Amino acid sequence: MTKGRDMNDDQEGPPRARSAEPADPASAGMAFGPRTHHLLMLEFGDRRDFDDPRREWRRLFSELLGTFFLVLAAAGGGLLHGKGQIGLTAAVVAPGLMVMAIILFMGAISGAHLNPAVSLAFALRGDFPWRRVPGYIIIQLVGATLACLFLYAVFGNVQHLGATLPGPGYVNWQALLMEIVLTFALVSVILGTASSAQNVGAIAALGVGGYIALAGLWGAPVSGVSMNPARSFGPALVSGDWTSYWVYVVGPIAGALIAVGCAYILRGRGGGIIGRAAGSGVLDPGQFDETKKAAYEIDHGEVTPEGIAGADDQRH
Repeated sequence: MTKGRDMNDDQEGPPRARSAEPADPASAGMAFGPRTHHLLMLEFGDRRDFDDPRREWRRLFSELLGTFFLVLAAAGGGLLHGKGQIGLTAAVVAPGLMVMAIILFMGAISGAHLNPAVSLAFALRGDFPWRRVPGYIIIQLVGATLACLFLYAVFGNVQHLGATLPGPGYVNWQALLMEIVLTFALVSVILGTASSAQNVGAIAALGVGGYIALAGLWGAPVSGVSMNPARSFGPALVSGDWTSYWVYVVGPIAGALIAVGCAYILRGRGGGIIGRAAGSGVLDPGQFDETKKAAYEIDHGEVTPEGIAGADDQRH
C-alpha cells in the first residue's frame, strides 16, 4: 500500500484539487482522459452550441429533418397498413425505431423534440427558453407537412395519408382520453431520460423509441396513437381531412401538462446541471459527482474535448 502511494506521489502533473470549485477531473487524478471528455461531449452535447442564437438555423433544420423522418415512418406506416400491405405491428413499431435512430444521430444538435407537446413540456420545466418554442413548433409542422407531401407524391391521396383517427367502434372522447394518457406517459419518459431539453444518448433513444412502439402495440386500435400534434397535422393538411383533428391537439397538450406536473412532484423544478446529467444513466454517487464536474467544465468552456472545434486553440 505504501509503495502504491509513493508511486502516485512521483507522478507528474498538478496535485489533486481540494477546493469546492470544479476542476479538471483528469488533472485531479480521476479516470477522465481526453477520450472520456470526448465521449461526454457526444453524450451531453455542447450546451453553448445548443443555446447559441447564431446556430438556431442549424437546430431548426435538425428539427425539420427529424420530424420529416418521424412522420414519414408514422404516417407512411399507417397508410400502408390501411392498404393491407403491412401489419399493424410493423406500422406502430416503425416510428419507435425511427425516433430511436433520430435521437442517436441528431439529438445533441436540436434536442430531437420532434413534437410541439415535448417542446412545450421542456419550456414549462424551465429547461428550454420560451422564445425558441414558436420556431420549433412551426418547423415541426413544416417537417410533418413535407413528409406527407412526399407520401402524396408517391401514393396519391389514399387512406387519408396515414392520418390519426379514432378506430372503428370508438368515438372522439375515447380517443381523447387515450391520447391524454399515452402522451402523459411519453412525456414522462422523455423528461426522465433527457439531458435538460435534449434527447441525447442511448438511454433516451431506447426509452423514448421503445415506449412509442409499446404504446402503439396496444393503443393504436383506439386512437391511432399520435401523441404528437405535428404528426397529425401533416396528414390532415395535405389530405384535407380535419376529422377529429382537435383530439390530437388537445390530448397531447393535456397529457404533456400532466407529465410536467408529475415531474415537478418527482424531481422538483427543472433546469440545472443535474438535469443534464440525468441522461447519462450514472447511478453510482461517486460517478455521478464526476459526471457533474465534467458537464460543468464543458458548459463553462474549461474543457474542450479532442476532436471538437477549438480544441487546438485551447491547448495553445
